[in-house]
Amino acid sequence: MPDTMTSNSDPAAPDHVTVAHGDGIGPEIMDAVLHILDEAGAPLRYETVEIGKAMYEKGHSSGIAPEAWEVIRRNPAFLKAPITTPLGGGYKSLNVTIRKSLNLFANVRPTKSYTPFVGSVHRGIDLVIVRENEEDLYAGIEHQQTAEVTQVLKLITRPGTERIVRYAFEYARAYGRRKVTCMTKNNIMKLTDGLFSRIFEEVAAEYEDIDSEHQIIDIGAARLAAQPELFDVVVTLNLYGDILSDIASQVAGSVGLAGSANVGPRVAMFEAIHGSAPDIAGRGVANPSGLLQGAIQMLVHLGHAELASTIQNAWLRTLEDGVHTADVFQSGLSEREVGTEDFTRAVIERLGEQPNKLEAVSYRSGGIEISTPEPARADKKLVGIDVFIDWSEGDRNPDRLGARLEEAAPEGWDLKMVTNRGVKVYPGGIPETFLTDHWRCRFVRSGGENTSFDRVLELLRALGGAHLDVIKTEHLYTFDGERGYSLGQGE
Repeated sequence: MPDTMTSNSDPAAPDHVTVAHGDGIGPEIMDAVLHILDEAGAPLRYETVEIGKAMYEKGHSSGIAPEAWEVIRRNPAFLKAPITTPLGGGYKSLNVTIRKSLNLFANVRPTKSYTPFVGSVHRGIDLVIVRENEEDLYAGIEHQQTAEVTQVLKLITRPGTERIVRYAFEYARAYGRRKVTCMTKNNIMKLTDGLFSRIFEEVAAEYEDIDSEHQIIDIGAARLAAQPELFDVVVTLNLYGDILSDIASQVAGSVGLAGSANVGPRVAMFEAIHGSAPDIAGRGVANPSGLLQGAIQMLVHLGHAELASTIQNAWLRTLEDGVHTADVFQSGLSEREVGTEDFTRAVIERLGEQPNKLEAVSYRSGGIEISTPEPARADKKLVGIDVFIDWSEGDRNPDRLGARLEEAAPEGWDLKMVTNRGVKVYPGGIPETFLTDHWRCRFVRSGGENTSFDRVLELLRALGGAHLDVIKTEHLYTFDGERGYSLGQGE
């Protein structure tokens, strides 16, 4: 169970928890979970906020009204049901907005199999995915640059990476885990994923009591699907972690049984990992287990580990007794198919009981504190510029574009290469390369000298004067003499 530093110093005082009932099946499963918490005697006081579809329809582009922020920020925990984000442009992900705005940097998703009571081909799954929660492609910075080409920026920072990697190792140490596996695509994205994997190796060296390894994300995901019992704690970037956690939950039996914690220094948000399932909303058949698992994580986070254990063991006993909702019901294995209310009642009836065959749990409270790393310092020098051009004249001949660029460039600038979709096409390209209207033109100073912003402006003015459509630039830097940009394919 995840935790940082938030706990109730006065055991007699109730913890204030923000609650959002969400959309689709959200209100049904939230009512079920709150009923279980109340019947178990959870010392919680709820403050409700409205988020999601209704707020989008009222014109709030992120699905949350300004007044809701005050409530969420003043309470240590936020229990959130699934919400529906309208399709189409103009709407931002509510989850991403909350995570980034509140500094909920660590997404923690435990996954466990409950065979034979919940069907799964894998026995013995017991792993935790620790996902960086604020950076990567989920920064949501996208642009359409030409008629044919869009882009998204993948942002990986040193302090953000160090913080999540260290959290993964501290989590493993706090909960008796034996190994931390890092997954990236550092063989292709050598700067972004490469930074993540390098910091992982640096931090891992400080935790000699915990085994560590790195795997490339594609084969790592395949192994997670085929042999999940090989993994213990997995730490990875935002997008990969989102995908891996769904894979892990599905091979364990059902995405509907998985909860999630989003942990920050002051506030933590708890939720199910599944969506709002509007197709079954209002029918009374939804499984509240995923949100209940999130609520159990919340109780541990707030310092109520014994109560969390009581509810979890009652839930395990319910599964063990074959009382199953339709999403996990299996003829010949399950004893009784039930709806949301009957499943909730079954869990409540078993409060205080232990499972007979599944392993009973006994959680403990304890904080994981991660300090913000010191800012990095480096000798930074500007050595060139990548100029992106929108150009589609004639047959899009790269040699003709290269000649125009070289003719337009002021004295002191050399055109090193032109790429299209990352592949070098000038000089020395081959005719089979597929071309779009989006060209990266790499300029460096003659003789390899450093340059200045004034010189860059001089170059851009010259290209504009030659009627070349400059749509974007990226400065080329070295840091302590090391190249801070990737080579073009074929460069």
